[in-house]
Amino acid sequence: MAEPSPPGWWTTLGPWLRLLGQHRRRLLAGAGLMLLALLAALGLLALSGWFITATALAGLVLAAGGAATLDVYVPGGGIRAFALTRTVARYLERLYNHDTVLRLLADLRAGMFAVLADLDAAHLARRRASDWLNRLTADIDTLDSLFLRLLAPAAVALVAILALAGFLALWLPAVGATVAGVLGLAWLWLTLGQARLGLAASRRRVDALERLRGRVIEQLQGLAELEAYGSLAAHRRRLEVIEARLAADHRRLGLTAALGNALAGLATGATWLAALWLAARAWQGGVLSGPVMVMMPLAVLALNEALAALPAAFTQAGATRAAAERLNALEATRCRPSAAATAPLPEGPLAVALEAVGLRYPGALTPALDGLDLVLAPGERLALYGASGTGKSSVAALLTRQLAPSAGRVRLAGLPLAEVAEADLRRRTACLTQLTELFDDSLAANLRLADPSAGEARLWEVLAVVELAEWAEGLPRGLATRVGEGGRRLSGGQARRLSLARLLLRDPGLVILDEPFAGLDRALAERLAGRLDAWLRGRSVLYLAHAPAVGGGLLPGVTRHLALDEGASHALCARARNLTG
Repeated sequence: MAEPSPPGWWTTLGPWLRLLGQHRRRLLAGAGLMLLALLAALGLLALSGWFITATALAGLVLAAGGAATLDVYVPGGGIRAFALTRTVARYLERLYNHDTVLRLLADLRAGMFAVLADLDAAHLARRRASDWLNRLTADIDTLDSLFLRLLAPAAVALVAILALAGFLALWLPAVGATVAGVLGLAWLWLTLGQARLGLAASRRRVDALERLRGRVIEQLQGLAELEAYGSLAAHRRRLEVIEARLAADHRRLGLTAALGNALAGLATGATWLAALWLAARAWQGGVLSGPVMVMMPLAVLALNEALAALPAAFTQAGATRAAAERLNALEATRCRPSAAATAPLPEGPLAVALEAVGLRYPGALTPALDGLDLVLAPGERLALYGASGTGKSSVAALLTRQLAPSAGRVRLAGLPLAEVAEADLRRRTACLTQLTELFDDSLAANLRLADPSAGEARLWEVLAVVELAEWAEGLPRGLATRVGEGGRRLSGGQARRLSLARLLLRDPGLVILDEPFAGLDRALAERLAGRLDAWLRGRSVLYLAHAPAVGGGLLPGVTRHLALDEGASHALCARARNLTG
């Protein structure tokens, strides 16, 4: 079966062009500065050629004893004006356009981060964290070429070609037609032709760079294991293969860009030669003056500045298209709440019901859950046990709407979960997962993720509950102390307790605790369990644990125990079994 062809240029770049259209005033102003700098360069070279020739001819007439007059002040002032305008316009154009592009990239990153935040766990699990980071950074950075290196320079070059052709046609239509014809065809090749030649290699380059980054991160993260098992050399060879392919594509793209540069120079030179020949014949026939004859080919030479930037940029156009395709695909997988997700949740403890729920991850050999029935009454504390891989974390993901069930229904407070308003769901549920999610920010900032309005007194209060207040007071910067990426400056137990303290800032009706005391010694776990028990009163609680003895054996206030069992065929059947009778 043939693979579907990739979407066309307009389909791929259309969303990003519409996004650029929202900033059309800034973009038009930037393109105007770019055009002004180019027209000033054209005027500078053309007027300089006219002025030098006119001065030389006037000098020859005077040397021969004749009479001649030449106003040197107006053209001299014009030359200075063009030179100053070109310098200032070029500086302002670079400053303004790069500021515009940086603003656009910031908006794009914020938008793409919002898309990633809306992806469910099934989609996130399809790729490594480095791949998602690549979407957020490298792919978006590639899109800065769309305006700054593709659209604006090409449009400005075309306008300059047509403007110069029209200007020269005022004196000699044949020269204007030659400029429009030859340089117009050159413009088409340097844009569409170069993009076509470099399409495949530049697209492969984007994919190869992503694979290379992923492999390098894998090697750095697993260096100890690779050395221990003697696999480091094999892993390096795979890296070398990717690097060799990347180098080959770089070489191919370099040759293609060099071809474009040569053709740009050839087209400019041929047009210059044709303009000189036609202007010389017109001068010989008395149609043109000598200074105008010299001005025409020199003005054509100035267009080389407009054409020179096109080959390299359009040779890499395939990379921009590939990056746009990948980001479009990411946007297409965005998991937005349905239009019916407007139902509010009541205050107080929330009831939970899973009815014949099934869940299968994409590409998985067996379902994670199969026909699971589970009921949690308001205010009840249920402990759900099971070995790794039996689907406990999947239950938590279903209840927080990070996953959608493949079969069955999930209800919260009697409402279908799909109909619950997003804001209410996030406000009325709280989940402590096995992973300790901490950001490279201060203690206070990590705590205020749960309650941005929490004052310092409240932060110290929750730190005292988890026995971190005395430790934090002894730090030189107190609550302003940074915890490092992923909380790496903290011990595992401190990071776990900080996450628990963050949970205490919430006021949920449903609390999901996955191994809440993992990594803590029994004495500390017992003290924390007693304090946690008081906070959990009046809330529905779902504990997730491997076995009743895990995490110090302390799950405060459990009223019912259920287990998820594996069937004899090793298919995860997720059957609920009451352990307390």
